[in-house]
Amino acid sequence: MASIEKPPGGGDHIQPVDLKTALEERYLAYALSTIMHRALPDVRDGLKPVHRRIVHAMSEMGVRPNTAYKKCARIVGDVMGKFHPHGDQSIYDALVRLSQEFAIRYPIVDGQGNFGNIDGDNPAAMRYTEARMTEVASLLLEGIGEDAVDFRPTYNEEDEEPVVLPGAFPNLLANGSSGIAVGMATNIPPHNVHELCDAALLLIKKPDATIEDLVEHVAGPDFPTGGTIIDNKKTIIDAYATGRGGFRVRAKWVQEDLGRGGYQIIITEIPYQVQKSRLIEKIAELLLARRLPLLEDIRDESAEDVRIVMIPKSRTVDPALLMEQLYRLTELENRISLNMNVLSMGKVPRVMSLKEVLVEWLAHRKEVLIRRSRHRLAEIDRRLEILGGYLIAYLNIDEVIRIIREEDEPKQVMMARFSLTDLQAESILNMRLRSLRKLEEFEIRTEFDNLSTEKAGIEALLASEDKQWTTIAWEVGEVKKKFAKATPLGRRRTDFADAPETDEEAISQAMIEKEPVTVVVSEKGWIRALKGHTTDRSALQFKEGDSLKIAFNAQTTDKVIIFTTGGKAFTLGADKLPGGRGHGEPLRIMIDMDNDQDVLTAFVLDTSRKLVVASHQGYGFLVPEGELVANTRKGKQILNVSMPDEAKLVIPAKGDHVAVVGENRKMLVFPAAQLPEMSRGKGVRLQRFKDGGISDLRVFNMEDGLSWDDSAGRNFVRKREELTEWMGDRATAGRTVPKGFPRSGKFAG
Repeated sequence: MASIEKPPGGGDHIQPVDLKTALEERYLAYALSTIMHRALPDVRDGLKPVHRRIVHAMSEMGVRPNTAYKKCARIVGDVMGKFHPHGDQSIYDALVRLSQEFAIRYPIVDGQGNFGNIDGDNPAAMRYTEARMTEVASLLLEGIGEDAVDFRPTYNEEDEEPVVLPGAFPNLLANGSSGIAVGMATNIPPHNVHELCDAALLLIKKPDATIEDLVEHVAGPDFPTGGTIIDNKKTIIDAYATGRGGFRVRAKWVQEDLGRGGYQIIITEIPYQVQKSRLIEKIAELLLARRLPLLEDIRDESAEDVRIVMIPKSRTVDPALLMEQLYRLTELENRISLNMNVLSMGKVPRVMSLKEVLVEWLAHRKEVLIRRSRHRLAEIDRRLEILGGYLIAYLNIDEVIRIIREEDEPKQVMMARFSLTDLQAESILNMRLRSLRKLEEFEIRTEFDNLSTEKAGIEALLASEDKQWTTIAWEVGEVKKKFAKATPLGRRRTDFADAPETDEEAISQAMIEKEPVTVVVSEKGWIRALKGHTTDRSALQFKEGDSLKIAFNAQTTDKVIIFTTGGKAFTLGADKLPGGRGHGEPLRIMIDMDNDQDVLTAFVLDTSRKLVVASHQGYGFLVPEGELVANTRKGKQILNVSMPDEAKLVIPAKGDHVAVVGENRKMLVFPAAQLPEMSRGKGVRLQRFKDGGISDLRVFNMEDGLSWDDSAGRNFVRKREELTEWMGDRATAGRTVPKGFPRSGKFAG
């Protein structure tokens, strides 16, 4: 039996396809579909297809601003059945957003029922809610039945839908848009229509206007929820010039006086697209985590308006500082991005500047005007033709009646007898008998004259570009009048302010709850912070072979300076130190301290002080304590030393004279003015030694005298006249220490 040959590529007409090519083609088709038909708005009417279809379906149903509301379920059903082949929930979500006054600046849908709220609560089901169009939707549709725009078949080719709406309202910028496509996204904040119309009128009058000129009118976004924009003008101009950028928006607040020096802060407006309930939850979480030490409590007293009450910890709390802290940690300050990525003329996705968006909208308005004018012209020509036939009929009424009564083909006879067109003859035959009254001829002539005048006007309009722009300017002016800043809907809600000059240190301090701690540093470089101020240091426990090096009282808001033998200063926040349980942690984990260096001393930062730093070999200088602050783990080199020399002393400099004692037990007293003030360096020689190095140093006021304690705890004071033999210039050798000076060579015994 002869074998049957299989068709190439296998049976069942299976064709082999290259996987890479197939994936590329199909993913590209998906990407294009998402960009064109779902995620990006059209620059001309500012709508995505789903929103356009909702507005068109409502128009087809006759749900106008002055008609009764209709169930949302009916509207969604019409949109889904005729125009939008997607899920009913996605259509209803889009419909709901078009009606939310807190989400859209100029609502396109007028909703009745529960349409959600600023807390993020869901709207009621579509079977319970009702809707109709607003004036904004009417403006977007104005002229849709006058051949203003192209139509295309719907997905099942049973109906037609508009490719774009006529868009007499600058919807893209007025209501904004956001969407994520494949490989691109868009985010346009809402703006004030009054300002947009002013900018459009400027462009009609002066087409070469710059972005700077436009920003004089369009100062920035105008959010439905208000707030304050704190960006400077240059940032705003740059964003509008490139189509990319962002705006920092802050909540508005007022201070409400409670009497007797008490007050509370009332937040009246929150940033755009921030859910109020989530915002309050976040602040409450921060309160529980003790990250808002200036705030006592928060409560929501909102009804129709936003009213969030903030109660400060005490009446001494600076309200501006408290709000700055909240702005940093919560969504009371939010950044709204600008990415004007839109479909240019409905076809090409690209990022456009403010001027380009307005120019394309005006170009669309011009095209709509020309198309509507031509449509009206065709209607006038048709009506004039009919009226011409009516006049002939009136002048020959008896003959017309005779032909209709007696002839078998009255239409053809009339056309031949009076030289009528087919339309004229058909119109005469369809005329009602009541139209034969005497006054009708006069009315026909009046209508004929009026239409002829209108026709001349339209022809003049179509022939002159200047007249076209004048008409568009008038239309824009009418929109501006309808949504003027004097109206409740049109008034600007978002204002502008410069970000206040804030003390960074004060804000960072305010974020830490102030509590007393005792900082303990061991000989081997372990550090910890015990709660409270501990006076009994003998009870402190250390690892085997380790002991106490230094302990001092501090607050959690303090900065702790660690000074090493390598002449480096490191800064640690007292609130960041390990707790008192256990032995703490090695400092080397927290700071990048070299292996051959040890901790020399540690103390609480006091920026009002100055210090004397000195090396073992007797070199040193005066340094303001603020210069020791280091913002990184690497620390800050203050005293330059090289082995075998190392940093030996860090002493507060409060006084007019310096007393230096060497390991050779010689003391020198010299004026503090001879010490140079530096922020970094090797310094100058303080005392000259033949052998050994520096032992101790003290800065004192000569009037009070030089004091020290011996090992037995007795205090000695030497006045000026008793110190004469030790007085000298810096860098001299000095004389043997006075009688009674401690054998340790230290002023503190």
